[in-house]
Formats: sequence, structure tokens, C-alpha cells
Amino acid sequence: MNKKLLVITILFFSGIFLNQAIAQNFKGLDKSPMDMASYPDNYRISEKVIKIIYSRPQLKGRSLENLAKFGKKWRTGANEATEITFYKDVNFGGTAVKSGTYTMYTIPGEASWTVVLSSQLNVWGVYFHKDENDVARVSVPVKKSEETLDLFSIVIDNEMTIHMGWGDVILSIPVE
Repeated sequence: MNKKLLVITILFFSGIFLNQAIAQNFKGLDKSPMDMASYPDNYRISEKVIKIIYSRPQLKGRSLENLAKFGKKWRTGANEATEITFYKDVNFGGTAVKSGTYTMYTIPGEASWTVVLSSQLNVWGVYFHKDENDVARVSVPVKKSEETLDLFSIVIDNEMTIHMGWGDVILSIPVE
């Protein structure tokens, strides 16, 4: 009987400690959730050409110009720098880019934005970006949208053009 009581006691306390170990303090939902855009965007097609992983900041009544300042490098999303993977060599907005994974930054301007691809990976925001790691810099004209996008968004259309939109700004980068 004592052995049974001992085993039950051990199992009971093991369960408590196990539950405490499993019940970690998980963070709440991120205010700028991670998203992904890919080409082709059909989930049934596993051989992708492009995949972009980014976080989606929200305007929430703030101005785009205050969040992505003209002339200053921006992480092109929130949290970690946006990552773009090309699964084959491409022409990115007129610049030849080898297959691989890059971080993507933008430098906003009134009439055009510069889109920067860097070989520097695992970068939080834009704080540690080094220009010497840039593999492409593409100037993209600003298009104004009639609708305002509160959430920063990236989509890739059927022509393999990357569209980025936030506020009333839309950028379109052709990829071949």
C-alpha cells in the first residue's frame, strides 16, 4: 500500500511540475502579425518563384509619412526586416538578382521609393543594415490609391509584379 501511495504522490507532483513547465508565459498576439506573399500564390503549387515574409504594421490613425519617413531607410513592414526569397535567378525591377534569400528595405520619397535588397539576413528592423551588403537598389514610382490601406500589405500578381501598399501609397516592382 505504501508503494502505491508513493507512486501516486510522485505522479501527482510530477504532473503539477510538468504542467508548470508546459504552461509557459506565452506572449499575446503581435500587434503587427507576420504574413507571407508568394508567386505563384496557389497553395497547390509547391514550386514557388518568390516568397516574401513580412510583418503588417497598422496606421491606426497615424500618418504614413511619420512611420515611413521620406529619405530614411524603412524595414518595409514591422519587427524583423522583410525577407524575400527568389528560388531562381530573376530580374528585379530591372536589376539581375541571383536566387537566394535577401532582406528588403525601402527608402520612401514623395514621387518614388527606392527598394533595396540586402544579402544581410536575420536583421531586426533597419538598425543594423549595412549598405555594403546591398545587391540591388531599384527606384519605383509612387502610385496613389483612392482607398486607404490601414494594414501594410504585399501581394504578387499573376504577372509576377510585387505590389506593396500602405495608406494611399502603392509601389509596383516587376519581376521577370
